[in-house]
Amino acid sequence: MKKEDIRIVFMGTPEFAVTILEGLLHEKYQVVGVITAPDRPAGRGQKIHESAVKVFSKSKDLTVLQPTNLKDETFLNELKHLNANLQIVVAFRMLPEVVWKMPKLGTFNLHASLLPDYRGAAPINWAIINGENTSGVTTFFIDEKIDTGALILQSNIAIEPSDTAGNLHDKLMVLGSKVVIKTIEKIENGAVETIIQPLKETKTAYKLNKDNCKIVWTSSLESIYNMVRGLHPYPAAWALLQNGEEQLNIKVYEVKKHHEKHDYLTGQLLLTKKSIKVAVNMGYIELINFKFPGKRQMDATSFLNGFTFQENAQML
Repeated sequence: MKKEDIRIVFMGTPEFAVTILEGLLHEKYQVVGVITAPDRPAGRGQKIHESAVKVFSKSKDLTVLQPTNLKDETFLNELKHLNANLQIVVAFRMLPEVVWKMPKLGTFNLHASLLPDYRGAAPINWAIINGENTSGVTTFFIDEKIDTGALILQSNIAIEPSDTAGNLHDKLMVLGSKVVIKTIEKIENGAVETIIQPLKETKTAYKLNKDNCKIVWTSSLESIYNMVRGLHPYPAAWALLQNGEEQLNIKVYEVKKHHEKHDYLTGQLLLTKKSIKVAVNMGYIELINFKFPGKRQMDATSFLNGFTFQENAQML
């Protein structure tokens, strides 16, 4: 099969997917259509927001479809008329069988983990939160479950001790683009050899929510540090400060860890004119960059210039 014989429908929504789509166009693959999320109101003004993939696709004059229901007959007919023989999915949503079975060459997904580990919605975040040293990307043919299909290619990358979810996202985005191209080349050359995934998984990329983004100060020093960097820049770890009679919800973006034995109670604050440290098991977590309610994101020195901690203030 020749490159020009491949007709691709690309499915994706966020910035991560844009880089992959851009890579396809750079390599001169024929993208006959793009499927992305419907426009939604966002922000304080509830202005209509277009997905990153839609904005990019419009700039390249690509055909864009935005179905609200992937089983809708009108959408399915539009998809068939694109006459694609390969579908590529990157950070989209679960597809019904009638969609992923449609193209002759199949439908494959790019996932930002080394499957079967970290199936689910937030693989980049959880790899760092759990203190992993390695991550990577996987391409696999989609089946009826989430992230369980036959593996095509994998490529790994080291997670540095200082990496945040944002850093790792960008590294995997670049790596993913290369792996997608290699996957298409294998399909193009009839050289695909898949590996069936074991259904059992040991590590899961649960969807992030308010509960699992809250800092638990009784956790280990290392766990708290990894949690903060694993949730930076989005959605950000958060914590509760008891300051006198008031409880304040703080978003925490950057911290330092200090290994040191001490006799302070967990959550107790140690304040200087330039630093805020929280006593935890076997050390301190120093707040470097954070955001208090009604204030902008700032560093400790700037914050301490205009805020008064009450006696016995502590993190809960």
